[in-house]
Amino acid sequence: MDLSDELYTELAILLAFMVGIMECIMAFLRLGWLIRFISHSVISGFTTASAIVIALSQAKYFLGYDVVRSSKIVPLIKSIISGAHKFSWPPFVMGSCILAILLVMKHLGKSRKQFRFLRPAGPLTAVVLGTVFVKIFHPSSISLVGDIPQGLPSFSIPKKFEYAKSLIPTAMLITGVAILESVGIAKALAAKNGYELDSSQELFGLGLANILGSFFSAYPSTGSFSRSAVNNDSGAKTGLAGIVAGTIMGCSLLFLTPLFEYIPQCGLAAIVISAVMGLVDYHEAIFLWHVDKKDFVLWIITSTTTLFLGIEIGVLVGVGVSLAFVIHESANPHIAVLGRLPGTTVYRNIQQYPEAYTYNGIVIVRVDAPIYFANISFIKDRLREYEADVDKSARHGPEVERIHFLILEMSLTGFSGGCQDHNFFHSKFSRMLAKFANEADENKVHQTIWLLIFQMFYYFVAITYIDSSAVQALKDLHQEYKSRDIEICIANPNQDVLLTLTKAGIVELIGKEWYFVRVHDAVQVCLQHVQSLNQTPKNPDSFAEDKPSFFQRLSKQREEDLSIAELESGDKITEPHLEPLLSRKS
Repeated sequence: MDLSDELYTELAILLAFMVGIMECIMAFLRLGWLIRFISHSVISGFTTASAIVIALSQAKYFLGYDVVRSSKIVPLIKSIISGAHKFSWPPFVMGSCILAILLVMKHLGKSRKQFRFLRPAGPLTAVVLGTVFVKIFHPSSISLVGDIPQGLPSFSIPKKFEYAKSLIPTAMLITGVAILESVGIAKALAAKNGYELDSSQELFGLGLANILGSFFSAYPSTGSFSRSAVNNDSGAKTGLAGIVAGTIMGCSLLFLTPLFEYIPQCGLAAIVISAVMGLVDYHEAIFLWHVDKKDFVLWIITSTTTLFLGIEIGVLVGVGVSLAFVIHESANPHIAVLGRLPGTTVYRNIQQYPEAYTYNGIVIVRVDAPIYFANISFIKDRLREYEADVDKSARHGPEVERIHFLILEMSLTGFSGGCQDHNFFHSKFSRMLAKFANEADENKVHQTIWLLIFQMFYYFVAITYIDSSAVQALKDLHQEYKSRDIEICIANPNQDVLLTLTKAGIVELIGKEWYFVRVHDAVQVCLQHVQSLNQTPKNPDSFAEDKPSFFQRLSKQREEDLSIAELESGDKITEPHLEPLLSRKS
């Protein structure tokens, strides 16, 4: 629609009010958790590319001629090259000198404690030096800030609410992009300075700023990348810096605007460039390349799209690719075949612990994720692969030709084996820590400690959720295995999962006698069955008839029957008791 300048201004003010309302509503609903999908790789790639774009956008004040205003690198470079014949030496020399002074002051402020005051004093020094130079020499080729209207904007209530309905889509788009961009900047600075960010509080701050700004004729705003960088580079630590800056800004608009008339724009550009240079995080890209190629690809995608398609598109693409990676990881979870660590009752991933051994006729599988509709097909396919392709080189127990039992471990309770297992894990952890301490410098040791702590917590992750699609898939899998005389055993499901399985009838379908507290209990029971099958082959019907009396026979003739330790190639481990997770009488 054709808008007059006055109507356009009124709609921009109304839009600021609507955006502020939306951001405050999101803050009150505690929707800041949505920002968690902005990964560190996205933030790093976004800030690096944005810093480059912002630095190039300030080049016009150094070069002495106009450069197209764009958030994309290609138009900026084209404009800089096409106008090269208009290049002017004075602003370039002055801007470069001020930039050099800023960088030296920043370096001294960081490296020498006695010169710490130089870092925050850098921008003010640049402004003063530039203004004094202009006042003395009056260079005509250096552009100045010029006349600034004196006084504060007047208070007025947003108007034109009859257009509010048509502005809702625009307000939603601005809100989304503003949140991603502003919180992205905030997260980058939080990571750089080592503090936590409350995303919901950030949303409320943005919303309140837009609402109050709309009463003073402001258009929609968000956190400024360049201003935030300057604020951070000046050594600001708390929100008090914003209050002080706002107060000084208000006093300046009321009383000091004549002083700003002679500030050279190349000096202000040097301040911005000095600030954003510290945000070009190429070291992070190198680190990601060595640590995680997937995150490196995400960094490259985000930085590239931000450079060539703009800041807003770059953030959206980065978040979209992050979500795609999350969905892919969730739909294709890590599944491990477990083996028993020698001398313990601990069962661990045989790929991670080559010394762990498995048993003939038994496959122990652990799914390291909740089981739901998106990953159940992948899990079923992998279970079939494990059944068909098993490594017999490290197997113990009675010799059998095929798989008879599939044990599904539903928890990763690392210390479930008792004190002996705890000592084993503690000693292994200590050896690993000592090894890294000897081979790494102090910073790497700190990183290694956190990685090992994460690994310890990883051992306590469990299948916390199972949905109806997964339940139906378990039923199908049970029937498929039953037709091939393979029994499914469940080890240590949590309360919610067990409740879901009970309601769905899976517990009765599989049989309560095949639910166990520990993997080791399930293995011992399965070994007894494998041994009995190896000695006296039975048909499926007679095998099923043996189930009801099995635990009674096992508990009564524990010491007289076959020794499990003997079946396990000499590992002499005696258990105080053996019991299923569920009583068959319950």
